[in-house]
This record gives sequence, C-alpha cells and structure tokens, in this order.
Amino acid sequence: MPLHKGSEKHQERPLSVNPFFGEANPVGGMAEAPPTHRLPDTPLPPTTAYQLVHDELMLDGNARLNLATFVTTWMEPQAGQLMAECTDKNMIDKDEYPRTAELERRCVVMLADLWNAPDPAAAIGCSTTGSSEACMLAGMALKRRWMQRNADRYPGSARPNLIMGINVQVCWEKFCNFWEVEARYVPMDGDRYHLDPQAAADLCDENTIGVVGILGSTFDGSYEPIADLCAALDALQERTGIDVPVHVDGASGGMIAPFLDEDLVWDFRLPRVSSINTSGHKYGLVYPGVGWALWRDKEALPEELVFRVNYLGGDMPTFALNFSRPGAQVVAQYYTFLRLGRDGYRAVQQASRDVATGLAERIEALGDFRLLTRGDELPVFAFTTADHVTSYDVFDVSRRLREGGWLVPAYTFPANREDLSVLRVVCRNGFSKDLAELFMEDLTRLLPELRRQPHPLIRDKEAATGFHH
Repeated sequence: MPLHKGSEKHQERPLSVNPFFGEANPVGGMAEAPPTHRLPDTPLPPTTAYQLVHDELMLDGNARLNLATFVTTWMEPQAGQLMAECTDKNMIDKDEYPRTAELERRCVVMLADLWNAPDPAAAIGCSTTGSSEACMLAGMALKRRWMQRNADRYPGSARPNLIMGINVQVCWEKFCNFWEVEARYVPMDGDRYHLDPQAAADLCDENTIGVVGILGSTFDGSYEPIADLCAALDALQERTGIDVPVHVDGASGGMIAPFLDEDLVWDFRLPRVSSINTSGHKYGLVYPGVGWALWRDKEALPEELVFRVNYLGGDMPTFALNFSRPGAQVVAQYYTFLRLGRDGYRAVQQASRDVATGLAERIEALGDFRLLTRGDELPVFAFTTADHVTSYDVFDVSRRLREGGWLVPAYTFPANREDLSVLRVVCRNGFSKDLAELFMEDLTRLLPELRRQPHPLIRDKEAATGFHH
C-alpha cells in the first residue's frame, strides 16, 4: 500500500453539503460543513455521510475500463452477496469460523490438484491478501531452507541471494530489501523480454536461495520457460552439486495455463519447483484481495516458520504476514471454483484470450503500431509505435485514450531495453468483444489527430504515466 502524509494547511477544505442530503428537514444539521482532515465534532446522518463519500468517489476511473490492472473488476451478484455476508468474519479466527476455514482448506487442495502436486492432500498452502504477500512467504521459506543448509556459514560469511529476471513484479524487490537478500537480475536482451534460463543458472552460487520464474510477465504477458529453467538448474547441480529450488510466480498464469495450456509443463510436475503462488483476485476471478501460496510438501516449508497459536480456544497453525482479515474473498474464491469448475474456467479464460488476440491483430492492422506480444499466453499484449511514426509516441496515445475513460499504461522497459516504451492492454473477464470494439473505435478516431502533431508532446516520461511495475 502507498504511504500517505497529512495534507498541508492550505490544502484542507470543508465539504459542501447539499440541503437535500438531510434526513427529513432539508436544512437540518446544516450549521457546519464537515471537515476533511480531522474528525468532525458531531455525527452525520448515514445518508449524508454516504452521499458525501459516494460523490467524491465518482471521480475515480471506471474500473471496467481500466486496461492496466490485472485485478478482477466484475463478479456475479451472488458472489457479491456472499462476500457481504462474510465481511465481518475474521479469517484468522478458525475456531470461531470453522466452515470458512474449511473452505480455505478445500481451495488449497483444489489448487494443489490443479497444479499437479504429487499428493494434493499432502501439499501445504494458505490464502493471503494477494500475490505480494504470497511471494513474501515463499521467499521466506526459500531463505529459511537455505539458512538450515548453511548454518555453519550464515550469518557470518555468507549472504543469501535470489535470482530473477529484471521483469519481476516489485514485490520481489521488496522481499529482497525487507529480508536482506541480494537481488540478482537477468537483464532483458534484444527481443527477449524476460528471464533466460542459462543466464539465470550462471548467476547461481552456493549462496543462492532460489530462482523465481514468472508464469506471465506483467511487462508483456509472456510466459517464462519454467521447464527450461529447471533443466538448466539440473545441469548446474550435476556439474557443481549446487541444488537450487525454483519458485513459480504464477500471479496471473497460474490460473490461465492449467485451463488453456494443459500441455505446458511448468508446475509441480517439475521436481525442482518447490512452491507456487497465484492471485485469486486476478485470473482467479475474485474481487481483491486474495492470493494463494502452495508448497510441494511439508519439506518445502520449514516447520519453524509456522506459528501455532492457542487462540480463541484451539491450536491454530498459521503462516502469514497479516493476521486479521475478512473471510469474504476466500469464500468468494470457493464460490467461483464451485460455480465454474474446470470447464467454466476454461471458457472464461479462452474468451479473454480470444479478445486479446483479436484486439492485438486489429491494432497491428492499423499500421501505426508494432506488437511485442499477441495475447496468446496471458490474455495480455504489449505494443509500441512503428518505426516510421515520429509525430507521437506511446505516452501521447495513453494520454489521449484517458480522455475517453480508457486507462492504458505506457511505460519504459528496464535494463537493458530502456530504449523501448510500450503500451499494454490487459484483457480480463468483463472486458468483452463489445467493449473491445468501442476501444478500437476510440483508438482509430484519435489517430488522425495524433498523426498531425509536430512531435511527441510529452517530454517527462516519468510523469507521463502513473503506472509502475
């Protein structure tokens, strides 16, 4: 979450209250408008408080038109009703809410089966507030396993490191910072926009706690070659004896590949894969925020990291950074698993991929853009302006699309492709072919004006977009 500081004095302002917001008397309770940066002295009627907050939130973007986010922006009314019924249930109180805890356990077993764990019933897993927390937990387990193997050298002479592509989501940078692990990055190279297996293996040494492979890069939607990565690490172990586990960050692809790419081997079928995470609130099709972290077996998650608390009358094993959180999202995840099943998920994800590939083809056909990816892995594609386009750039396109309500991020790639700036479109359930048609109409309508520009208008690329990986 972002950090916020208090407002400067000159920014503080009172809220304006419409007389019709009153419960019965239009001028009742209108003696003083409520302040915005301190608690008001007196209560407000619930309808008044609601309307004040509701009106301010109207200035937020329309989530359904947000093509930057991977997060689910639509669910069925029945799911919303279940979530409302469970908002007051604290997930951590497993003795108080045993059925909610049981639904969480069932979800873990379902995911273990989906990801081909050797024995789904023996797989260890938990729900989290999202993939970021799940990645932190997986990283902690990797580090603790390495510490156990190197107790004679750590912390004295050994500093742990983690290998990953430069395209990783920022949560992995946070993990390395917070848990004092050296981050070793494989840079991009030419048309390779994610991790190279051999380059990753070459960075490993006796202090490597693991390698992170991403099943669906946020930069362009491409899958990293997890099987090739494991093969490169197998060869490393044969040569040197260094045994490096792999964690698969399947924040998005973990809920796409099992349904659309069943022949792709990336999961627990690979013995070197020790843990996997996914975001239930992305292509798991649940509102934010729920994630999942699973380990192959109990050996992959050191027991000393699991806290057993005598809480509210029972023994409760827990492995989490957060403690109290609502059970609503876990219940919604179980509802969605039950509601869709494998065939339903396959249909939903295929529809999103069809929209992505179809939209990518139409954008390429305009002639102004060059595709980096085509939406045929994650339902996500990235594109940049064609070489002959000099009057505008991707930041101008992003800015003009925002005028119509479309939120399409423009950003620059990391090392060694800082020269490349792209637009990226995320197609989710709810972004239908009809909405894609409207998007194309708006994009096509803007092009003549953009082509008439004398040059790209946005000079400060850092300020050009609020999107950052």
